[in-house]
Amino acid sequence: MNRTFYKMQGAGNDYIYFDCLETPFPTPQKLAVQLSDRHFSIGGDGLVLILPSRIADCRMRMFNADGSEGKMCGNALRCIAKYLYDVKGIKNRILTIETKAGIKTVSVRTKRHTGEAYAFTVDMGKPVFRPYRIPAAFDGGKIVSHPLLVGDTTYSVTCLSMGNPHCVVFGEDPALLDLEKLGPAFEQHPAFPERINTEFVQVLGENSLKVRVFERGSGETLACGTGACAAAVAAVLNGYAKEGEAIQVALPGGTLEVLYTGETVFLTGPAEIAFRGEVEI
Repeated sequence: MNRTFYKMQGAGNDYIYFDCLETPFPTPQKLAVQLSDRHFSIGGDGLVLILPSRIADCRMRMFNADGSEGKMCGNALRCIAKYLYDVKGIKNRILTIETKAGIKTVSVRTKRHTGEAYAFTVDMGKPVFRPYRIPAAFDGGKIVSHPLLVGDTTYSVTCLSMGNPHCVVFGEDPALLDLEKLGPAFEQHPAFPERINTEFVQVLGENSLKVRVFERGSGETLACGTGACAAAVAAVLNGYAKEGEAIQVALPGGTLEVLYTGETVFLTGPAEIAFRGEVEI
């Protein structure tokens, strides 16, 4: 059986998308592993299914490259919004997408002359700070600038959930880090019972961050929407950025803009269709 897929990316965070609004999709966990292989298949950071919803314009299920299912992905939400607007012809300036972390709204910006959707703002919701809800094995309330021993080094970490768990580490230029070794050490640390996404952040200036992300289940990615949000919120909590002001988050795949109001987090960035194809399932 052949199925049409769309390869889409947001700031280099690329997933393989299947339209399942009318046709079901079999065994997504195994296929996520197979199809994400960059050498022997399509290649991507994972697989995303666009499904029907009774309470929103569509429902998203996303699977990491190792087959594990994620609850949220800010870059995938923008890509789905582009697909709905440009391909499916749902010309709503505000689209709703059901996720395992609740219903998310996406505002669409279009090019003046072509009408093509090119930029998207996602209401990512309110950050979660309670350790048991992240989850993270820490006592007390917010985990802000808290010491954590990883290997033989103690890091100062700030932890929160943006629908999925994040650990933010501030330091020098993240380009100098050996993420192949450091990333898994954080991801599999016993303090994080459901594993963790880790952001390594350098403060470039007021409201300006440079970030590398190691995602649970996928490894290092060129961008991570929830990771950019987590880094920005952590920067506000640590006094490196201002609440209520746009924060520029530079990732290897591009720059995303994050606004933390104290109540919710808005993520703004591009989304592009790289190509369309068919694959035998």
